[in-house]
Amino acid sequence: MRVQNSIRFSEVKLSSLVKSCYYIGMRSFTTLPILIFLLANPVSAQDHPESSNDLSEELEYQLHGADSLVSSWVDSEIIPGAVLLVSKSGETLLHKAYGWSQLFSYGEGQYKDNSPTQNSLQKLDVASPMLTNTRFDLASVTKVMATTFAVMLLVDQGLLDLDVPIFTYLEDFRGKEKDRITVRHLLTHRSGLQQWQPIYYQASNPQESYEVIRNLPLEWKVGEGYHYSDLGFMLLGMIVQEVTGDRLDNYLADQLYSPLGLTSTGFIPKPMENKGEQGVEFASTSHGNPYEHRMVHDLDFGYTYRGDPNQWNDWRLYTLTGEVNDGNSYHAFSGVAGHAGLFSNAEDLNRLLNLLNHNGTYGRKRYLDIGTVEMFWNAHKGPLGWQISETSNTAIYFHSGFTGTFVASAPAERLSIVLLTNRQNKGLTENGRYAELATLEQELLQTLTSDLRPPRGYN
Repeated sequence: MRVQNSIRFSEVKLSSLVKSCYYIGMRSFTTLPILIFLLANPVSAQDHPESSNDLSEELEYQLHGADSLVSSWVDSEIIPGAVLLVSKSGETLLHKAYGWSQLFSYGEGQYKDNSPTQNSLQKLDVASPMLTNTRFDLASVTKVMATTFAVMLLVDQGLLDLDVPIFTYLEDFRGKEKDRITVRHLLTHRSGLQQWQPIYYQASNPQESYEVIRNLPLEWKVGEGYHYSDLGFMLLGMIVQEVTGDRLDNYLADQLYSPLGLTSTGFIPKPMENKGEQGVEFASTSHGNPYEHRMVHDLDFGYTYRGDPNQWNDWRLYTLTGEVNDGNSYHAFSGVAGHAGLFSNAEDLNRLLNLLNHNGTYGRKRYLDIGTVEMFWNAHKGPLGWQISETSNTAIYFHSGFTGTFVASAPAERLSIVLLTNRQNKGLTENGRYAELATLEQELLQTLTSDLRPPRGYN
């Protein structure tokens, strides 16, 4: 069954949709509002897919649940819009767009002292619809769909050793404790490097950024504990360039993206000649960088910047569309960094996931050795670059991005899940953060990977 710009399913009965939401709601208290919302706001049959005859009843039920779950978050205006793609064994089962690619823009009087500290947003009179081919700023999903792939290719080619000190490739990255940091430490977030710093306060290009990171003290001892670090993946991007002699984006375009036929994936995205329906191409993200502004200025927010927060004030004061949200990637790395900066759409990301699900092959062509894939996706020793679910009976490798993006794969089932949202476009919540998507992501995984069976009388 092929799915083009919408889902090709047979007719749906509203009653079966409600049954699906009800069953999922019984598994998690947090999903009960979904049922209530749907009961109060009935939807048309065309809005929700039903399986064709070649799908099992169980899989059909799971797809119903996933679709209704994402729909409820958009219909409840928790997020402006989303794109969901689910595939199994290389076959796309569900590919659907929800809501709006841009729903909000800045209103008047939203800035204080030329800084993005307030959130006076206005709904657009004419909102831009979300499409299945809309491209998203992937944020930290860049770590797995770009940087980790680049490292895999180099390991596969024998050009990179995971267990040598990183000064093997970055010769002046030295220090008593820093000498112990390996490439594997960077991939597994055990390098001791700080989670985040506003590198752009002291750097405006990749070379200056490297010097800033090189001179920062370690926050923890090398190898002791998991401490997620953007800085570690910045260094990985630099290592790729040092080994290949080519910038991360160019290397991936030549070695992976172009050979795979990915037309919507890359850093510093160029507008497409054919933007498709209604000219919508990019999902809008934040309105400037109000979150990062608070990370620097608010000492009680959970981040530690030890410099003068007022020494830099080049904050973006507009809605970001087709421009990387992450401040370090944009200001300090010109949009190409190992931790953030990649843009893509659901179909391209699904192709990359399927490459891994099929042990390094795609379209009868081998891109990675089986042993390399198994090295990076190892449930027993721990994955490299990726995170792994500890709540499922099957190993699920996943990663999320700050802009509201999420990719996941259950290789044993050859199941791929891509959820792309533009949560930032709605602006900050009352607590100064963006809408929390962890619940949505977890329940989506549970719905699509658990042994969910339709209740008696379903359909």
